[in-house]
Amino acid sequence: MNTAAAPDPAEPRWLTAEEQLVWRSYIEAATLLEDHLDRQLQRDAGMPHVYYGLLVKLAESPRRRLRMTELAKHAKITRSRLSHAVARLEKSGWVRREDCPSDKRGQFAVLTDEGMEVLRRSAPGHVAAVRQAVFDRLTPEQQKSLGEIMRIIAEGLQPAEAGADLPWLR
Repeated sequence: MNTAAAPDPAEPRWLTAEEQLVWRSYIEAATLLEDHLDRQLQRDAGMPHVYYGLLVKLAESPRRRLRMTELAKHAKITRSRLSHAVARLEKSGWVRREDCPSDKRGQFAVLTDEGMEVLRRSAPGHVAAVRQAVFDRLTPEQQKSLGEIMRIIAEGLQPAEAGADLPWLR
């Protein structure tokens, strides 16, 4: 006969000491990595990391353009934050907005030639910073494991059902 009491469903499932160490290591590394990349891009290209990611996504898109809603989804940011970022990128001359001919409410963000040039100049330094901060510190097996782990976490945080509370839907 099992005399152990069943866990109380009202009681939180606290992290074990080992889980707490893993969680805190993740938070520390993620915060430091984002700060490291942000500082490198601010210093070398005059833009924050999130703006660099927007330029990269536009550069990879057909005709260097994406609907604003799709760009928000790719960047994993709210539409409001994207609108603010694109306004700043427009001021720099790196992006322009175009109305969507098929949907009068929709807009495209388009990477300009000047934006493409800024991206071309800033990419080598950014790649070097990423390589130095992440890939040069890990074995190929650790890199593969990190990729698998991050994909599992990202997939779990992006439910497919309608009404999911995701940044780009806000």
